[in-house]
Amino acid sequence: MSDAKKDETLSPKKKRKLPKMIAMVGALVVLVGGGVAAGVYAAGAGLVGGGHAAAEAKPGPKLVPKSEQKHASADGEGGEHGGGEAAEGGGEHGGGDAYASNYYKLEKDFTANLADSVHVIQVGLAVSTPYDDKVITNLQTNEIAVRSAILMALGDTPEDEVFSSAGKKKLATRLVGAMNDTLKQKEGFGGVGNVYFTSFVVQ
Repeated sequence: MSDAKKDETLSPKKKRKLPKMIAMVGALVVLVGGGVAAGVYAAGAGLVGGGHAAAEAKPGPKLVPKSEQKHASADGEGGEHGGGEAAEGGGEHGGGDAYASNYYKLEKDFTANLADSVHVIQVGLAVSTPYDDKVITNLQTNEIAVRSAILMALGDTPEDEVFSSAGKKKLATRLVGAMNDTLKQKEGFGGVGNVYFTSFVVQ
């Protein structure tokens, strides 16, 4: 009988330890799972593993605040492409664009036949961007592809569009799109904000 008594005394102890063991294993699973989830979240948010620093160091054009607007100097020399020194307290008058305009004049004029017409259009173009010089550099680097896109857009222009101000604005908008599409394809970023006509002749 002593064996039966021994079994009865061990059984309640084992029964009391089993819930404690289950609770401890459950707590361990929750802690490990929570730690893994927090690690995955932190890595995804860039808090660990250098992801955040890599996101900040991503190369590409940066918006230029109006206070850093480049201005032409008094003698008309504006640097390589419309630049100059940064304004002293620029934007102090309020109003206007929030970002500076960086201008660049395309060197050669563009000549193309108008769509379904005997007329030819010849235009000189300049562009502006609210971004830093990276967009201008991208334009210069991809000048051949950009010029081709501009010529194709000019060739698709109907004759009636070039004789009115509204038509010319529509053409300018199409040229912005053509230039940005080309830059996005070549560099991954457009950045051209506006196109300006420096000359405009229809013959």
